This record gives sequence, C-alpha cells and structure tokens, in this order.
Amino acid sequence: MTTLTPSEKALVPFVSVDNMMKLVHHIGIEPMLRGLAEYIEADFRRWELFDKTPRVASHSAEGVIELMPTSDGEVYGFKYVNGHPKNTADGLQTVTAFGLLANVGNGYPVLLSEMTVLTALRTAATSAMVAKYLAPKGADTMAMIGNGAQSEFQSMAMKAICGIKTVRLYDTDPAATAKAARNLSGLGLDVVACTSAEESMEGAQIITTCTADKQYATILTDNMVGAGVHINAIGGDCPGKTELAPAILHRADIFVEYPEQTRIEGEIQQLDADHPVTQMWEVINGTVKGRTSPEQITLFDSVGFAIEDFSALRYVRDNINGTDLFIDLDLLADPDDPRDLFGMVQRAAPA
Repeated sequence: MTTLTPSEKALVPFVSVDNMMKLVHHIGIEPMLRGLAEYIEADFRRWELFDKTPRVASHSAEGVIELMPTSDGEVYGFKYVNGHPKNTADGLQTVTAFGLLANVGNGYPVLLSEMTVLTALRTAATSAMVAKYLAPKGADTMAMIGNGAQSEFQSMAMKAICGIKTVRLYDTDPAATAKAARNLSGLGLDVVACTSAEESMEGAQIITTCTADKQYATILTDNMVGAGVHINAIGGDCPGKTELAPAILHRADIFVEYPEQTRIEGEIQQLDADHPVTQMWEVINGTVKGRTSPEQITLFDSVGFAIEDFSALRYVRDNINGTDLFIDLDLLADPDDPRDLFGMVQRAAPA
C-alpha cells in the first residue's frame, strides 16, 4: 500500500460508476476480467492470512442488505451490498454495492469505489477462475440459465479465461434472453437463444445458473444433469434461495468459498450441516484435487465472499494509478492539530 504524505492523507480516491465504466474500456473487458481473476487467485493462495467471517446481513421480506469485511493484516476492506429481487419490476437494480479499502496501520481509507459494476466483473472473474480448475478438459460450450444483469459478464469471463466459444442462453423472460443475445453480439462468442433450460444445456460442458427470485426454486432437476459437467451455481446467495434439486447435490462433488457462509446462503443449505464440501483455496494451492475424472460432476456453490471483493478493490487501486479515472474526496476531517477538531470547525465559520 502506498504511504500517504501529510498533504494527501485526508483525500480519498473515489471511483464513480462513470469512471469504473471508463476503466473497463481503458483496460478492455477481457483483459480486465483476466486481471481480476489473477488478483482473486493470488488472494485465494494466501487465504489463511485473511480475517474471515460470514457477511453481516439484515434480512427483510423484500431482500437483504449486507456488509462484507476482511483484512490481510495490512489492508482492510469491506463492501456494502444489497439484494432485492423485486427491484427489477420497479426499474431498479437487483444488486447495488460500494466498497472501501483502508490502511490497517492508521485506519485511514485509501480507496472508495462503486461496486455494482465491479461486483458483476469480480463475480464473473471468480466463476471463470474456478471453472479453470473444475470444468472438463476442452470445455467450449456453456449454458447460461438466467439472463439478467450477470449473464453477459459470466459469458465474457468464461470466454476470456476458459476459452468458451459458445453460450446457450435461456431465461423465463424471452426479453431478457434477447437483451443478453444482443449485448453479446459481435464479441466473439457463438450465441444461441433457447426456449427452455433443457435446450440450453444441449452440448454444454459448463452450466451456469443465475436467477433472481428469492425462493427455494428448482432451476435444474436431477434428470437434467448428466455425467461430466461442471455446474456454476451463482444464483443461490441468501437463506431461502436456491436453484438446484437436492439430488444433484448428492451426486456432485461440491466446492465452496467459505463453508460457514455457504451453508447459510448457498445450495448446501438444503443438506445436512456435515455434508462434505471442498474449499476452493485448497484446490488452488494444490492441497486437494479438483476434477479427478471425466465422469465427475463438479459444482461450484458460489455465494460471493469478501476476499473476492478485497481482490477486486486491490485491482482497481493498482490500475487507476497514472489515470484521471478517479476524483479525490474530502472525506476525512484533518485538522493541523489532531487535538483541535473543534477549532477547525470554528475557523470554518463564514466571514
């Protein structure tokens, strides 16, 4: 972390939504997805250094508001994020977020950033980073079931990181599928719009589920899933919200980020608390094996974890250097005499 000089220490770089989008185009979406995946993978390799806790959640009938904190001992980070499935009907985003990095040594924030766009990017980068380890060798086709705000990011990340050539789209809302197909047109993927989940899975070695409804849903039934596929289940992300039939979970080898959180929020909330799962950081470190046979069904039960947000914020911090893609916020009171905060306020009185 760069040490701040006294004249700079009270100004906090802020990356707005507009500047985040400019950063994506400045770097390029595929290079940025690859870069984010590299940062996330590097932090998974040092997983044991981090503070880890399930996210702090405030649940309501309409959705959830969460704080996701972590620290590696030198830098602290957190994300504020909501999940409100009904927002779409009101023309609002289902998920919005912002995040912060701070210097552990003095507690001063060193980056504030939008994370609605960044979360979509880091979620997709995480999915593809994991699929690199778990998907069958030579996988070139993905079924994308649920064509909302995440679907294009997921598709592009699988292309950029795993070499996917074809994405087969399905959503219960044909307009969502048309939107995703339109957005992905011309980006180097063979895009196939499908009329059922079963059709979307034809020839797919990777199956991604990403639906929004907060309910125990069965997007995939047991008979739909054949041997040898990798399932990237990212839609089940809070208590009472799942996408897969329990029988699939019993047939698959399950990989998770942080079990204590996933057992509350992920697909495995449907299973006994002692059902075996494998943590992805152990696969990445080579401590345990991921895919072990062509017939194996692998399942990434992804709910998102604070370390991934920390990685994404680190990536942004490092890549805005030398650009004008941020503004300095006067966020922290910083009197010349740290003991004289009141005097600073008094001296600010209008003449």
